[in-house]
Amino acid sequence: MDFFDAIRVALFEKYATFNGRASRSEYWFFQLLSLVIAIVATVLSETKNDSPIAVWTMCIIGFALLLPGLAVTVRRLHDTDRSGWFYLIACVPLVGSILLLFWSCERGTPGVNRYGSDPLGNS
Repeated sequence: MDFFDAIRVALFEKYATFNGRASRSEYWFFQLLSLVIAIVATVLSETKNDSPIAVWTMCIIGFALLLPGLAVTVRRLHDTDRSGWFYLIACVPLVGSILLLFWSCERGTPGVNRYGSDPLGNS
């Protein structure tokens, strides 16, 4: 899956879909887009001297990306055959974030698992 396909799927086709599976490329390309948008919004807000419009724009962008970010993370956990509730392990300081990062980098289970078919189409 290339960058534009991953963004299309995460933002338009499965905006708030928490069932199914997401490949590593879909997850990481969405995270890359979120990071770039956050950097651009931060730079723009700094150049505008924290004007209310810049602050509200950052809030709107953050809320707009919150739900698809959560959904793609849950689908990524599903691809590794873990429940989406494991996302809450990120609340554990340091260790939880590292564990979630490790699981996000891990190869998904091949073939069908309890959350659906392989997003890469491998058997």
